[in-house]
Amino acid sequence: MIPNEVQAALVALGYSVAVDGEIGPKSKAAIKDFQGRHSLKVDGKAGPLTIAALHEALVVAKPMPTIPAAGDIVPAHWMPPGRLERIICHWTAGAHRASDTDRSHYHILIEGGGGLVRGDSPISANGIGGTGQRASHTLNCNTGSIGVSLCCMAGAKEQPFGPGKAPMTAVQWERLVRVVADLCRRYEIPVTPKTVLSHAEVQGTLGIKQRGKWDVSRLAFDPSVKGAKACGDLLRAGVTALI
Repeated sequence: MIPNEVQAALVALGYSVAVDGEIGPKSKAAIKDFQGRHSLKVDGKAGPLTIAALHEALVVAKPMPTIPAAGDIVPAHWMPPGRLERIICHWTAGAHRASDTDRSHYHILIEGGGGLVRGDSPISANGIGGTGQRASHTLNCNTGSIGVSLCCMAGAKEQPFGPGKAPMTAVQWERLVRVVADLCRRYEIPVTPKTVLSHAEVQGTLGIKQRGKWDVSRLAFDPSVKGAKACGDLLRAGVTALI
């Protein structure tokens, strides 16, 4: 395993580390915890024995697929047929509850307690060749794109970082990973930086200007994860582990 694969494995096993290829203090602490739980030498290094134990633990943690095409937590009728190419993840910059405005812009919303809310527009409307009222969630990047948003971050500030009065919750992030995994399975979307990404990654990754959008580039429940790429990599690692 290369460093980012070690980190992705740790994320899949429930550890909160950034998937950035840098084995820093937090990753080392996670490795040490894993080693201690598996009767290995506790040195914070991903040597052959530790890597073998990680592989074994992943097999145990990820049983043979039993999730039907209808999805894990996204209802089947929320995912009508359509040609979709990517999933773009946002936060609403609002409260922990979905507002009427929120529902008009996104296909699926995740409230503060983890509950899902269906947006006003069907996912199929944003599909290539789709008809009907589209959800306008990302500037000049709505065709072929599913918009999923966390209801949070009202009053948040980017620099210096402040999560505002409705911080993103850990349960919202966990639900986001599961929702995106459902959507990837349903629409056969591969998990890559260009197909599963946050709004904050759109301009840099797809080259489409987004007027300074920074969602999702910080995790209020884990301040150590900093930057759009770090958050995006963590999301993609979690989704990959599920599918």
